[in-house]
Amino acid sequence: MQADHFPDSILIVDFGSQVTQLIARRVREAGVYSEIAPFTMAEEAFKRMKPKGIILSGSPASVPEDGSPRAPQMLFEAGVPILGICYGQQVMSHQLGGEVRPGHETGEGGEFGRAYLTVTKPCALFDGLWKEGERHQVWMSHGDKVTEFADGFEIVATSDGAPFAVIADEERKFYGTQFHPEVVHTPDGGKLLANFVRHVCGLTGDWTMAEFRKTKIAEIREQVGVGKHGGRVICGLSGGVDSAVAAVLIHEAIGDQLTCVYVDHGLMRLNETEQVVTLFRDHYNIPLVAVDAEEQFMGGLAGVTDPEKKRKFIGGAFIDLFEAEAKKVGGADFLAQGTLYPDVIESVSFTGGPSVTIKSHHNVGGLPERMNMQLVEPLRELFKDEVRELGRELGLPEIFVGRHPFPGPGLAIRIPGEVTKERCDILRKADAIYLEEIRNAGLYDAIWQAFAVLLPVKTVGVMGDSRTYDNVCGLRAVTSTDGMTADVYPFDASFLTQVATRIVNEVQGINRVVYDYTSKPPGTIEWE
Repeated sequence: MQADHFPDSILIVDFGSQVTQLIARRVREAGVYSEIAPFTMAEEAFKRMKPKGIILSGSPASVPEDGSPRAPQMLFEAGVPILGICYGQQVMSHQLGGEVRPGHETGEGGEFGRAYLTVTKPCALFDGLWKEGERHQVWMSHGDKVTEFADGFEIVATSDGAPFAVIADEERKFYGTQFHPEVVHTPDGGKLLANFVRHVCGLTGDWTMAEFRKTKIAEIREQVGVGKHGGRVICGLSGGVDSAVAAVLIHEAIGDQLTCVYVDHGLMRLNETEQVVTLFRDHYNIPLVAVDAEEQFMGGLAGVTDPEKKRKFIGGAFIDLFEAEAKKVGGADFLAQGTLYPDVIESVSFTGGPSVTIKSHHNVGGLPERMNMQLVEPLRELFKDEVRELGRELGLPEIFVGRHPFPGPGLAIRIPGEVTKERCDILRKADAIYLEEIRNAGLYDAIWQAFAVLLPVKTVGVMGDSRTYDNVCGLRAVTSTDGMTADVYPFDASFLTQVATRIVNEVQGINRVVYDYTSKPPGTIEWE
């Protein structure tokens, strides 16, 4: 976003915590726009955003260690409220003249997991939420601790392992929590963060998807141009939520200057290609090129069993096909992608150095450079749940907006071993039955991701009076908030029995069904 579009914003300075993204999500849930910047780029981000408040994240680092991260000193002199969380509290205390020591030096050790703090004084952070004398559950995760606070601060809450559990300098509106308010294990954490951004920073909390839609349409028109002097945009559709929402938003901005390209590699779910073509070509009347490339992909996957080789072939073949179709359209100046904010964050390491974690399917294998095109990424400020909200705002059908994540290589990584058209067809039918039963039970929206897997294993069975020797089908269903960790969905045994019975009865080629009870970690959500 351009700076003049988010004057009411919060800057989150990242010191490398694994849960920094949760801070941004909680702030946005309070109706306030936020961005994350690594500490090495925080001064630049502050000047660009002109935020109304700053939050300093946690970190695996130790403040007393030489070379550990520091916040730009100018942030403390900028005259805006600051909230330091865990390491953020410690580094703020240290940089403002306080003292931080490792737990082993104080003889008290660290504090990890559930803890209870006692409110010792009122402060603006607690207004309308916590009162003096009350005890509240929080989540701690620290080895170091503040042993002497900086001038102007006072203790407003304590815990058994952290005498400086919450500190406050009301005059400068600087606050520090030793616990993590952003995690669900701190029950009132979201409300505390909302208090900070709305009560302490004075923000109205009016950042909505309707406002984002309006702003983003204006930005797309400004970037691409409109009418006879405007540029042409090519957008690759995958059948997933991100590319669908990006395409509809761009089409609303520039109309027929957008052409979508959909490559059917034969690895999609049942009837998915028909749904995509119907929605975009018929319902939205968006120019769409649909390419049937099943034969080409199946030929290239013949004999390939290594999962990484599968991914590389599918990615490379997709890029080649997409490039060829885009050239046929001709005259395109821009390539649209459904890049989301977590991908943007992951593409910049918190130390400011180069990162290799950017997802290759969001970088489309260097296509923008190969084709000399500029990128249009209208969703790059949004998290996944916000993309779904924007999709509803744009009027996309719930079957698209609420769709479970689906991998770029499609069914190829849900068929361990060799991928063939026959095995894809078997899996498509089993997967459709499984998802149909989940929807019929009213469970689809309670599950982050559910799918069937066709295993490279055959077992003996008995059907009627005949012996069978057929494939095993694995079922997977997990709950998650971001896909980084996941728990197994606890289906009733009667539900799984019903699904297994239908699959074995209705799908020729499967005679046994199993359920995957592995969480993430140690397992991944997908099988390959």
